[in-house]
Amino acid sequence: MPFIPHTDQEITQMLAIIGADSIEDLFDEIPAHLRAAVMQAIPPGMTEMEISRLMQQRAEQNTKAVCFLGAGAYQHHIPAAVWEITTRGEFYSAYTPYQAEASQGTLQLTYEYQSMMTALTAMDVSNASMYDGASSLAEAILMAVRANRKSKSRKILLPTTVNPVYRQTAYTIVKGQQIELVEVPYDQTTGTVTLDQIKQQQDKQGGDITALVLQQPNFFGCLEAVDEITDWAHENNILLIAVINPLTMAVLKPPGEWGGNAHVDNNNNGADIACGDGQPLGAPMSAGGPYYGLLCCKQALVRQMPGRIVGRTKDLDGKEGFVLTLQAREQHIRRSKATSNICTNQGLVVTASTIHMAIMGAKGLENTAAACFANNNKLVAQLTAIDGMEKVFSATHFHETVLQFDDLAEDNCVADILAALMKKGIIGGYDLSLHYPELGHALLVCTTEMRSEEDINAYAKALQEVLCSLNSTQTAALSETA
Repeated sequence: MPFIPHTDQEITQMLAIIGADSIEDLFDEIPAHLRAAVMQAIPPGMTEMEISRLMQQRAEQNTKAVCFLGAGAYQHHIPAAVWEITTRGEFYSAYTPYQAEASQGTLQLTYEYQSMMTALTAMDVSNASMYDGASSLAEAILMAVRANRKSKSRKILLPTTVNPVYRQTAYTIVKGQQIELVEVPYDQTTGTVTLDQIKQQQDKQGGDITALVLQQPNFFGCLEAVDEITDWAHENNILLIAVINPLTMAVLKPPGEWGGNAHVDNNNNGADIACGDGQPLGAPMSAGGPYYGLLCCKQALVRQMPGRIVGRTKDLDGKEGFVLTLQAREQHIRRSKATSNICTNQGLVVTASTIHMAIMGAKGLENTAAACFANNNKLVAQLTAIDGMEKVFSATHFHETVLQFDDLAEDNCVADILAALMKKGIIGGYDLSLHYPELGHALLVCTTEMRSEEDINAYAKALQEVLCSLNSTQTAALSETA
């Protein structure tokens, strides 16, 4: 519907009815020192024509370069039908339903999404999504602290193999709630976190740990020893939070099945909470979003889960219907007693993911994941054949791999290489010196099913040319110095 702003006369009439002299009077209970100051950096409003011009300029900044960048956002093929259906008016304008039972179409789609997500992760319950993967990790940590009543420490073991942006976001969200995030270093040979390293951090913290976070595949693309670590966590009354790429669950053991040693209670197998970003399932990279965060858990923790859960039921006439369940956890019902302040979800992207999974099916997702893995092996083989390049970690990987430039001069860096590759129409990967300086000149490269053999050959050729150019420049500089 069109937006019609209130006129000054209408505002005056409404204020008179409620007995207020001004809009400011409605907020007089908020102390002056808590009110936001005037936002000087916000520019004045623009006309429609000016906005159109600005957005066109921004759109033209997008590149058509061949992408080998991952690090949490991945370029996958999205069937044309996915967004053709998603952007229909019935879905495109839909908002989180407050009169829920009047929104049966939205609720049914959300129910289907939850069902697909629990099947993919082998978890008991899924909510209707969070804002993104990073905030879903933060909410998973808050869940774990509320749920693990055997632990009083509020300490969370957080390996540095977890996406650094996720770690930063989690810290920002939980730091004000007396929750301590304890970093666990990774093994620099394998690129994974070992159980011994986890145990050492547990000992340093006095033994009482509330939860452990484990990303699979981890930020380096390596596969962690999830079974061994999950069993150990449960033996020590530590909740296990899994951070996952949902596409990989088509070929890897899902978090709900992690662990399972004979001496561990079968009912205590699997991760307790699973979270991550749903972007690989039908969401384009889109210059940074929007994406959505998936969040699943065991049935025992469902009352600690933030966000919305849709259930299927029957009405008095025996007809099938869909409803919101466990609403007492939410702020529009219980205000400050709510599980979380999050209520609205990324419903449009969830719609796309649901349609994407329905179109692809289990076999389609499995084939996509297998193609990603195969392409990564091809790329790594070609790049490591170049003099001065080697694979850093020995652990098994999925579709991302860390490579290192052995003989890169100190005055050159990975950023220079990536800039040179961009001029050749290639987004070459992620510069790991931003978060892992101990790795030196290291690059995280990613391949999906979108990368053809021609793409891979072109990348290897372009990289070799860039390195030769840098080496020639370095040799010339040394000659001049001599």
